[in-house]
Amino acid sequence: MSDTDWRRDRIGSAHRGENPTVMRRLGSGFAVIGDRQFLPGYSVLLTGDPAVTRLSELPRPRRVAYLSDMERLAEAVERACARLDPAFRRVNIEILGNTDPYLHAHIWPRYDWEPADLVRLPVWRYEEVEYWRGDRHALSPRHDAVRAAIGEELDALAG
Repeated sequence: MSDTDWRRDRIGSAHRGENPTVMRRLGSGFAVIGDRQFLPGYSVLLTGDPAVTRLSELPRPRRVAYLSDMERLAEAVERACARLDPAFRRVNIEILGNTDPYLHAHIWPRYDWEPADLVRLPVWRYEEVEYWRGDRHALSPRHDAVRAAIGEELDALAG
């Protein structure tokens, strides 16, 4: 996937329908599949308001809505990944905000097939060049099945 304008304005491009990673529009933002898929199913909940930089900036009702959407996305990732890969272990949920200034939550599926020295550590311990920068783990059409499965689970959990 080439570097395009939507990456510089992920939330604005999602609102305009130009962000190709968007799986679903949720009440508080956008469920997107991650650009990097070394852990298949990695997803992110983007806030719908790029001016919001941290969870505590949201008024209580919007904060609860965001956390509810985060939990829904995490459960959808869990269900989809468990269905597609018997080595699925669990999901990890993180709100960090150290790189991108807008509120977003990372949903990381974890698997039994991960390297033994990394499976119990935060995903940020994965080597940068191979996992975070190289083409091998970039989002591509080979991830369409996991993307579709997460979308189906999001829809099922909406009802």
